[in-house]
Amino acid sequence: MQPDDPTTNSQARYVALIPAAGVGARMGAQCPKQYMEIAGRSVIAHTVAAFLATPQIAHVFIVVSAEDAYIDELQLCSARVTVLRCGGATRQASVTNGLLHMSTHHHQLRETDWVLVHDAARPAIGSALITKLIETVADHAVGGLLALPVVDTVKRFQNGRLETINREGLWLAQTPQMFRHGLLKKALLDASKVTDEASAIEALGLTPMLVEGHQRNSKLTRPDDFALIASYLSTI
Repeated sequence: MQPDDPTTNSQARYVALIPAAGVGARMGAQCPKQYMEIAGRSVIAHTVAAFLATPQIAHVFIVVSAEDAYIDELQLCSARVTVLRCGGATRQASVTNGLLHMSTHHHQLRETDWVLVHDAARPAIGSALITKLIETVADHAVGGLLALPVVDTVKRFQNGRLETINREGLWLAQTPQMFRHGLLKKALLDASKVTDEASAIEALGLTPMLVEGHQRNSKLTRPDDFALIASYLSTI
């Protein structure tokens, strides 16, 4: 990504940050799930391709662990892709490290630029959903994320007791989660322990925007997920 001339381009840009340092333990495979093959290519290759196919995305950053032995084999040959070997033990650590590395080594990335953090294991996202998020959230003061409203009856089983939870107002968070670079960096550095970026933003007392996503953007978590996600990939 080349530095912009501030005299000719003052608009915020959009970059993707894909944390891919996980080991995919629930998948029970011999390699991390992001490197497993689905629909003719690796999971992460599908994911990266969706962002490269989105015209608004200026650059894609992939965060992997320092000892990752798979990413170089993918040959993701694009001037719009940078691999950062600074992954941490948790998603929060990987995203935070990625943001800090982008600040230090990519000075052309501004605090006001938008960062779309996306799970590597959501390969069927498609550029249409990415564009929908960008266009819907671009003028929002805080940022936002793709999510699905809960439509099923929700049960909680705790301490031997089963209860039904009111599903009104409940949403299932997806990714991308899109926030300004500076704000997201501050939120994650200040947060104690969060499982997604929106939670860190909420901890600052801010309210992200919810943008309705799609079932095709499901996360590849267990072996049974392969068939469903492969079917969505076949329609891209």
